[in-house]
Parts: sequence; structure tokens; C-alpha cells
Amino acid sequence: MTDRGRPVGQVEQLWIYPVKSLAGRSVEAAQVESAGLSGDRVWAAVGSDGAVLRAKDEPAMATVAATGDPDADAATLSAALGRSVRLEPGGTQPGAAPVHLVSRQAVDRAAEGDVPEEGCSADDPRANLLLDLDDEDERTWVGRQVRIGTAVLEVTRTPKHCLGVYAEVRTPGEVRVGDDVLL
Repeated sequence: MTDRGRPVGQVEQLWIYPVKSLAGRSVEAAQVESAGLSGDRVWAAVGSDGAVLRAKDEPAMATVAATGDPDADAATLSAALGRSVRLEPGGTQPGAAPVHLVSRQAVDRAAEGDVPEEGCSADDPRANLLLDLDDEDERTWVGRQVRIGTAVLEVTRTPKHCLGVYAEVRTPGEVRVGDDVLL
């Protein structure tokens, strides 16, 4: 136990999803701001009718790797979907939290069939932080704070359709692959 918390694991992977519903990209470090990881889900794909497109309705979206360049990503996505798509600032999504954390253990449980609901994927949990935990279950952290790198997150709830937990940012900072997770 340290004065900053009890070590419970480490960050195994960091992911940023520049465009909602598109594939993410792995990074070694990320700034955590009050709205989440810098560069994460800043764009949303919109069809010619003005409706926001989601991978749930357009599965091909999840196979397109976003670069963070809105013009290039719109062109790539338009080609993948076979129709014109534009990107607009993502804004906030009702019910979404700034940071999504999932443990390697949760992914393993899901692969064995222990999933919260249909539509949850062990292959692509779409988490920002994939954690390797020491005998912990992140679902028990609701209402508690975790320090990762120089950021402090408050775990607020478990998602309805995803693995892991959602968290709000209490202290912005930097997180890196290999950082300790302190509960």
C-alpha cells in the first residue's frame, strides 16, 4: 500500500478511437483530460441524411482504422460503406463516460461466455485502457477512485452492453503502457 493507493495491476494497452464506431489505434501514452483521452471519439460519422452512423447498424465501420485526419477518415469510410459519409465533431454521447477501462481478466471471462449482454465482444471491447490486474475484478470498483500514471479516475458504473467499467476524470494527467493501477 502506498499513500497514493494499493497497487492492483498495470496498464497493458492504451487505445484511442478518433472516430466513434471506427477501429481504434494503440498508443504508448495518452493525455487524460476532463473529457477523456486526448483525441478519443472526437469525430462522428454522418450519412447524407444527417443521421449519425454506428457500427451496430453498419458493421463494416468497425473494420476501418481511423487516423484522426477527418478528411482521410471520411474518404476511407465512404469507400468502405459504398456511400458518401462526412465527419462532424463528436460532441458528448448521452450515457457515455469519458474513460472506459477493461481488464484482461474480463476479456478472458467474456471469451469463455461470461458476458453482460448480447453485443459485448471479447475480441474488441473498445476500451481506452486494457488492464492486467492482480486478482481483482474492476466491476467491484464502482464508487472508488483509481490512480493511473498521473491521472485520477472515479469509477462510476458498469456499462450495459460492454465489458469493464466507466470512469469520470477527477484529476487530468498522463497514462502510459506499463503504469501501475492504484486503487
